Amino acid sequence: MFTLTSAAAQQIQQAALAGNAENLALRLAAKLDTDGSLQYGMGFDDPQDEDIKLNIQGIPIVMGAQYQDILENTTLDFVELRPGEFNFIFMDGHQTSPELADSGSSVGGGGCGACGSQSGGCH
Repeated sequence: MFTLTSAAAQQIQQAALAGNAENLALRLAAKLDTDGSLQYGMGFDDPQDEDIKLNIQGIPIVMGAQYQDILENTTLDFVELRPGEFNFIFMDGHQTSPELADSGSSVGGGGCGACGSQSGGCH
């Protein structure tokens, strides 16, 4: 099952408010690269009928069925990696080390892409 930490949930809620995306779900995506690394994406989007829908800590989350196996046993966290540098990280339960969210990728309607920021907000 995909999970969120309370820090990630709080940051997603703040980003939704700041981006006027309170009525949208957080869309997640992931892909396995040819070198075996995982790339993650996220952003606010309208749910589609065929989406897998979750509600975790009050956050509506959607993902395409093709991403379910990759995101199984994954936790999204929001952490301070270096002083003043906050990032979302995806921790894959199948791997031993956390994978950083690809800061260039975004899925869906935008608002909160996989990102880091000095202020702790999403942009």
